[in-house]
Order: sequence, then structure tokens, then C-alpha cells
Amino acid sequence: MKPQIYALFTAMAWGIGGFLEKKGLHLGNLSPQMGITIRTGIAFIILALVSHPYLKQLKNAGPKSLTYMIIGGGVIAGSVGMLCFYYAIKGAPLSKVLPIAFTSPLFGAFMGIIFAGEQITLKNIIGIMMTVGGIIILTI
Repeated sequence: MKPQIYALFTAMAWGIGGFLEKKGLHLGNLSPQMGITIRTGIAFIILALVSHPYLKQLKNAGPKSLTYMIIGGGVIAGSVGMLCFYYAIKGAPLSKVLPIAFTSPLFGAFMGIIFAGEQITLKNIIGIMMTVGGIIILTI
């Protein structure tokens, strides 16, 4: 399957999931911390099952790779980002939260340009400006 199809499925899963998570937080009067704990627990079980055949890869990954995964995925995106996301969806309409929350590609693009030496093109600049413009229109 093409990567773009996976990206589309990602967007669908995160959009639909965000809607259901918001409903669950409000229906159960759950704190954002409890919501993210439930989400992470269920995700852990599912991911443990699908990752099991690949556990041997950990031996060859090396400490630097694992440190990036732990800090980037576990601490920054998985904990700080998700807690902030849950506070946002608990306190505001999805139509205001999701456009802002899903500007993550902008930050990823800037990180790639600044720290990984990726080239910035006119196409990148136009895309970034259109994204920011769309977010402003959707959230004002």
C-alpha cells in the first residue's frame, strides 16, 4: 500500500478517534489524565501484539536510536503532546482544536529544515502559508 494511503488512514483514525475521545471524556466526566491513560493502555495492548514479531530489532537498534524514540515518542509526543491534546478537546470544540493540534507537520518540517538540513522550496513555503492561512480561517 502506498504511504499516502496510510497517511489518509492516519488522518481518518485521528479525526474519528478525537471525536470519540471527546465524547468519552464528557460522558464519563473523565479528566484528561484518565482519558490518556485509557487510550495509552489500550494502545499498548494492541501494539504489543502487532510488535511481538519485531522484538529482535531492539537488540540492533542501539542506545542512541532508542533514546530518540523514548524522548521523542514517549515523553514529548506520547505524554506531553497527548496530555495537551486531551486538555484541549475537553475544553473546546473539535472544530477549533483539531486544526491547531494537527499543525504538527509544520513543526516537523521546521525541525527537518533546521536540524536535518532538508531543503526548503517554494512549494514548501506556499504549503506552509496555505496551512497557516487555513488554520486562521478555521479558528477565528
